[in-house]
Amino acid sequence: MHEKFMQRVLEIARQSLEQTGALPFGAVVVRDGAIVGEGLNRSQALLDPTSHGEIEAIRDACKRLGTTDLSGCDLYTSCEPCAMCAATMLQAGIARVFYAGDTVDGGGLFDRLGAHDAKWRRRISSAELREQVGLPTQQRRMPSERLMAAENLAIFEEFERRNT
Repeated sequence: MHEKFMQRVLEIARQSLEQTGALPFGAVVVRDGAIVGEGLNRSQALLDPTSHGEIEAIRDACKRLGTTDLSGCDLYTSCEPCAMCAATMLQAGIARVFYAGDTVDGGGLFDRLGAHDAKWRRRISSAELREQVGLPTQQRRMPSERLMAAENLAIFEEFERRNT
């Protein structure tokens, strides 16, 4: 059964060879033995850095199922998920992940491409991304500053009041 889903993932990834702006990263979400979502990395085509195959497959599954709760679903992907994709899977309730390539494979692709064309150079490695998102906000390399906390809290309180 796993091979069937991974074969579909690789078919989706292969679509990038014919689609301008698509990258060779595909994914599917599976529930009860059926594919409920599919995705291909179209970050270049859509000018959207969140358009990874896993994210697109999760978006597709949520739309098809009419929910943001994908508890019990599995995700199959052509490459080990980055920190953003892993976090999204956790938020959605994905139960298990199966992958073909690892972060070394994916990073190596961009390292080789980046040596020939600057548009492919990575701004951050997968390892550093995982490290940075795991740090408290104030310890990350990207400066941050909290603003208008009280006003925001008032909106949260009003939202809670209206929804309880």
